[in-house]
Amino acid sequence: MSEAPAAPRTVSADPGSISLLLRPPEPRAGWRLLPARVVAMCAVELQKLRHDRTELYTRAVQPALWLLIFGQTFTRIKAIPTQGIPYIDYLAPGIIAQSAMFIAIFYGIQIIWERDAGILNKLLVTPTPRSALTTGKAFAAGVKSLIQAVVVIVIAALLGVSLTWNPLKLLGVGVIVILGSAFFSCLSMTIAGIVLSRDRLMGIGQAITMPLFFGSNALYPLSVMPGWLQAVSKVNPLSYEVDALRGLLLGTPAHLALDFGVLAVAAALGITAASSLLGRLAR
Repeated sequence: MSEAPAAPRTVSADPGSISLLLRPPEPRAGWRLLPARVVAMCAVELQKLRHDRTELYTRAVQPALWLLIFGQTFTRIKAIPTQGIPYIDYLAPGIIAQSAMFIAIFYGIQIIWERDAGILNKLLVTPTPRSALTTGKAFAAGVKSLIQAVVVIVIAALLGVSLTWNPLKLLGVGVIVILGSAFFSCLSMTIAGIVLSRDRLMGIGQAITMPLFFGSNALYPLSVMPGWLQAVSKVNPLSYEVDALRGLLLGTPAHLALDFGVLAVAAALGITAASSLLGRLAR
């Protein structure tokens, strides 16, 4: 008579597995959570470019016209002192900063649309900090502006502008463009949190873009400005962005440490202001 089959041996449970069942895993520390959420929000924003790249193409038209018409015309006139370099070379960094600002300054319209679609309320009830939401959107605007800056640099190179191709300097150009765009996008989101309306934000955005542009050193040096405009230019973050871009791309005298510092502080203050008004926008 054959023996009955032996019962299968019971596998002893791992004490570590039992402890995980009884106790949930510890949440990720805050200093690691915030960067991960910022990167995730930035990636979500950039996914929209995969579905519609029209904005990138259409926004390249205006910088091209500035360089082709305004730049080449004033190069022939030679009416603006440009430290001994052709005016179109002097203008190119200013147009890079301008095109980046024009992308970022209307970024608040998108967040109002997200409010109206109910997306913003859903984001705010997640564990993601408001500062991470704002920072992710700000740096997504910076990456979009960086793509635009590459387009302008290519156009400028085709027009014969003497730009540097030093990899470290081009990396610095990328950082400057991202910081400047982060500030202007946060400025737009801050205005959105105050006015709460797309139409009002559009009107304010159109009202401040050209004064910011003409009140900087993008088109002409500080030395030819009247005194009151020089004072405006010195508190305009766009002036520091243009100064850094000229120093990096053209090798002209610049205050790079000051420029980087001002833009970093401006971006941090912009993120703080926009984050504090995000809840008001969602009400």
